[in-house]
Amino acid sequence: MEDQIRSEGRFRYVEAGEGPILLLLHGLFGALSNFKDVIDAFSGKYRVIVPLLPLYDLPLKKTNVKNLAIYVSEFIQMMGLQDVTTLGNSLGGHVALVCAVDHPDNISRMILTGSSGLYENSFGGGYPRKGDKEYLRKKIELTFYDPIHATDALVDECHDVVNDRSKLIRILYFAKSAIRHNMKEDLPNIQIPTCLIWGEDDSITPPEVAREFDNLIPNSELIWVAKCGHAAMMERPEEFNGIVREWLGKQVN
Repeated sequence: MEDQIRSEGRFRYVEAGEGPILLLLHGLFGALSNFKDVIDAFSGKYRVIVPLLPLYDLPLKKTNVKNLAIYVSEFIQMMGLQDVTTLGNSLGGHVALVCAVDHPDNISRMILTGSSGLYENSFGGGYPRKGDKEYLRKKIELTFYDPIHATDALVDECHDVVNDRSKLIRILYFAKSAIRHNMKEDLPNIQIPTCLIWGEDDSITPPEVAREFDNLIPNSELIWVAKCGHAAMMERPEEFNGIVREWLGKQVN
């Protein structure tokens, strides 16, 4: 999908389809491939847009969740988007939450899956080590219910990141920022319809996190995905897309 990336000023993004806006926000180790099935499933009836979050480009002092939310808000303005549905996984969900609180203009609905924002077990309770692919593979496997999804390609992508000192430092900054930026006090102020799609076996943002989100966000609906970990859109794409499609159908005015 790298060959489909468009540039507009300082923004880079992928766009497919026409119709209502579905804005996808990837996580800390997220790649465009993580959302391939979502893009394929919805680009027939939706305008699906995936901004590439500047995870490795911000100055260290600005390497935090709030500045990613500012970036997304400015992207929405630059693109002239209205009536946006945000869909965020992991750190991308956290960014969607901050946008809903601090930059709500033009955002009408929100879908979260495995979102940070309350608490999480980063990389299953530890950070990746340089150079050790098997250690890295074991940590990536914790993302999923079925370790088969920790493919060689995914391990190689993460290996390249953690062996780049500049990228690794920023990964750690974002991870610490996500922990510090707890949104418990902000969540009751979110009034837009919110769908929580959660893997029953998520070990990174475990089920009690989903229940707390559901309790604190006034207009939320929590839907479980069985035998699924932290990235439902990758591990259970057909079920995930079916849930999104049905929920969005209920939001039509």
